[in-house]
Amino acid sequence: MKRQWLLTAALGACLSVYATDWKFASPDGHIQVVVSDEGGKPSYQVLYDGTVFLEPSPLGLETNIGDFTQDMSLGGTCKADTVCDTYTLPTIKQSRVDYKAVEVVCPFMQQGKKVCDVVFRVSNRDVAFKYRVYPKENTLCCVVRSEATGFVLPEGSTTFLCPQSKPMGGFARTSPSYETSYTVDDTMGKNGWGEGYTFPCLFKYMDKGWLLLSETGVDSRYCASRLMGHEGGLYTIGYPQEGEYNGNGTTAPGIALPGETPWRTITLGKTLAPIVETTVAFDLVSPLYEASQKYQYGCGTWSWIIGGDASMTYDEQKRYIDFAAAMGYQSVLVDALWDSRVGYEKIEELARYAQSKNVALYLWYNSNGYWNDAPQGPRGKMSNIISRRKEMKWMQSIGIRGIKVDFIGSDKQVTMQLYEDILADANDYGLLVIFHGCTLPRGWERMYPNYAASEAVLASENMNFSQGSCDAEAFNACLHPFIRNTVGSMDFGGSTLNRYYNAKNQPGGSRRVTSDVFALATAVLFQSPVQHFALAPNNLTDAPVWAVDFMKKVPTLWDEVRFIDGYPGKYVILARRHGETWYVAGINASKEPLKVKVALPMFSPKEEVTLYADDAQLQGSVKTQKLDKKGEIELMIPCNGGALIVK
Repeated sequence: MKRQWLLTAALGACLSVYATDWKFASPDGHIQVVVSDEGGKPSYQVLYDGTVFLEPSPLGLETNIGDFTQDMSLGGTCKADTVCDTYTLPTIKQSRVDYKAVEVVCPFMQQGKKVCDVVFRVSNRDVAFKYRVYPKENTLCCVVRSEATGFVLPEGSTTFLCPQSKPMGGFARTSPSYETSYTVDDTMGKNGWGEGYTFPCLFKYMDKGWLLLSETGVDSRYCASRLMGHEGGLYTIGYPQEGEYNGNGTTAPGIALPGETPWRTITLGKTLAPIVETTVAFDLVSPLYEASQKYQYGCGTWSWIIGGDASMTYDEQKRYIDFAAAMGYQSVLVDALWDSRVGYEKIEELARYAQSKNVALYLWYNSNGYWNDAPQGPRGKMSNIISRRKEMKWMQSIGIRGIKVDFIGSDKQVTMQLYEDILADANDYGLLVIFHGCTLPRGWERMYPNYAASEAVLASENMNFSQGSCDAEAFNACLHPFIRNTVGSMDFGGSTLNRYYNAKNQPGGSRRVTSDVFALATAVLFQSPVQHFALAPNNLTDAPVWAVDFMKKVPTLWDEVRFIDGYPGKYVILARRHGETWYVAGINASKEPLKVKVALPMFSPKEEVTLYADDAQLQGSVKTQKLDKKGEIELMIPCNGGALIVK
C-alpha cells in the first residue's frame, strides 16, 4: 500500500495521510487521533502520549437515505486547519476562555460520491467530532435512524456511571430526569438498568488516566443521546426511548440537508485535572440569539427544601424575602403550588415587596402538557406558545427575574424543541430560565444567553425526602465535581445549615449528617451562576456566625477553576477564583479522616490565609494560618466534613 505523508507545521501537529488511515494530533502533540476506513467501515482511535485510551471505535450513521456505516472510504483530500477562539462567558467555570484546536475534516465516500464528513476538533485536553450529511440528489432532508458511533474502552477500564431510567416511571410518570444514583469503580460490560447511561460518563483506565464522554450543541435540530453499554468495552450512542414524552414524538432525529449532528466529546488526561477544568461543552458552540438585556445572577433562598409544600403561603414567602434581604441575596425562588396557595394577585404584591428589599423573584412552573401526570401548578402554561408568552408578559410586567420549569423527562427532538421555545420566549421577556426534572444541558450556557442552570442530578430535594439521601450526601457530593458539574451548570439547591430538614429545625424527618464547613465547601464546589441555597431564616440565630457570614459573601460567578486533588466518590479538593480572591474547597466521603498536604501555587509561600476546618466531631471553626515555605498546607478532613481556604 502506498502511503503519503504531509507535514503541517502551521497546525503544531503532524498529519499523515495514508490510503486508508489519517493521523493527526492536538496542538501540544500529546493527544493523537487515527481515522480509518478499514474494511469499508469508518472508525477512529484516540491515544495519549502513545497510550491507547480508545481502541478503534466505530463511526457512521444509518439514515433513511442511505447506510453510512459500511462500504465507506475516506476521500482523497484532507482539509485541516487551526481553530482559535477567545470568548467570555460569566456563567461557566471559567469567565474567559482561550480555545485552540486542530480541526480536521474527514470526507467519506460511497460509490464514488461524498455522502458525509466527520469533522474532528482536537485540543490539548479534548477530542470532539460531529457528522455533516449532504443532500442525495434531490433529497434535502433525512431521518437518522441510528448511529454506529461508539467508544471502545481498553480492557481493565472501570466506570463511574449514572443509569438511564425507563420512560414514564417515577413520580407522576416524569422519568427519565437524570436523577438516578451513580455506580463507581464498576466493571465494563453492563448496560445500567437495561437502558444505558446518562451523559456525562466517566472512565478510569487503570493507572494510565481518565476519560469523560459527553455531547454538546444539542438544540431543536436533533435529539439528545445516551450511552449504551455492550460487551468488550464498547459503548455506543443511543437515541431516546420510544415511551418518553408519553410516547409522543419520534425517537430518531430528522435533519435538513446539508445538516449536522451534535458534537460527541471525549476529555482525557493522565490526571483528573483536564476533566474538572475542561470547557469543551462551550468551546464548540455559538450563541443562537442575542441576550435581550444584561441578566443578573447571584445567591438566593427557597422555602420548599426546608418547609415543603406547607411553606407555600404568602406570609412564609414574605418571611423568606426578608431573610434574603438580610443575607444580601438577590432572589427568592417561589416554588410549586404558588398559583393556588398564594394566587396571582398576591404574587404581584410579593414581587413589589421583594423589589422594595432589592430582592427579585423566580417562579416555578410545571412543564406539563400531554407528557406527565404531575399535579403541581401552575400547569398548562409552559406547554403552549400562546399561554406561555401571555404568562411571560405578565411576569415581565411585575419584575419577575426568572422561571424554574420542572418535570420535562425526555430527550426526544420534540422535547429539545420545547426547551428551545421556552428559552427563546423567555429571552423576549427578559427572564432567566432554570430547568428541573430535565435533561443535561449541552452547551446551553453559551447557546442560550438567558439560560441559567439545570438540575439533571439527584439534588438536594432528595435529602428532604429520605434519610438515605442524607447519609449519602458526602458520597454524591464527591462525584459531581468530576462528572455532572464538569459539563454544565448544576442547580443543586443545597448548602443547608439546618440540622434537620423541617421548618422548626428539630428532630423529625431527615437529619443532616454533614458538617457546617461541608455545607460552605459545597457552595464553592457546585458551580451554577444562580444558587438558591437551602438556608432558612432560623439560621440567622441558630447557625454559627462564621458560617452565616461566609454564606453572605460566597460568589456564584467564577473566573477560574483548578483541580487540586481527589478521587470520585471519596474526596475532592479544588480551587475557584472570583476576581482576585481564591476559594479552595475540600470535602471527604471516606470513612477514615483525610490527611493530605496540598500545594497551592495560587498563593505565595508563607502567605496567611483564612481556614475553615472541622475537628473529629465535625465541629467547625475559622482561623488564620500560614502556608509553609513551599506554599503548601496540611489539611485534615473527617468523614462528612469539609475544609475551606479563602484569600
